[in-house]
Amino acid sequence: MGNIALTLYYDGSCSICRAQVDRLRGWDKTARLAFIDIAAPEFSPQSLGVGMAALNAEIHGVDAAGKLLVGLDVLIAAYTAVGRGWRVAPLRVRALRPVYAALYRSLARNRYRLSALLNRRPACADGVCRR
Repeated sequence: MGNIALTLYYDGSCSICRAQVDRLRGWDKTARLAFIDIAAPEFSPQSLGVGMAALNAEIHGVDAAGKLLVGLDVLIAAYTAVGRGWRVAPLRVRALRPVYAALYRSLARNRYRLSALLNRRPACADGVCRR
């Protein structure tokens, strides 16, 4: 994998997700992150050993050692890789992780509705925002 610390599998049909990826790309001055859009027609989850339902439920990532990370662990690894680990420091507090994990899963489950509410995806003619 070379210099890549983490490969993130994100939902490119989600405007909130794309905005987060754009933010991470902007911070990634040393090319530590790679991004794979799970909504791309050519994407196949076979090599990950997880199905699309799991990938759509929570963000997934694979670190440089080949370890699969899910949810908050991906966010912590991504922010740390780009030198912004302090932004996700609260996610590391063991006692608070269940609360943050539940909040994250709720956000992930409702990301299309939130995108529409925030008007982050103005063109929803394809129905993606209503999922």
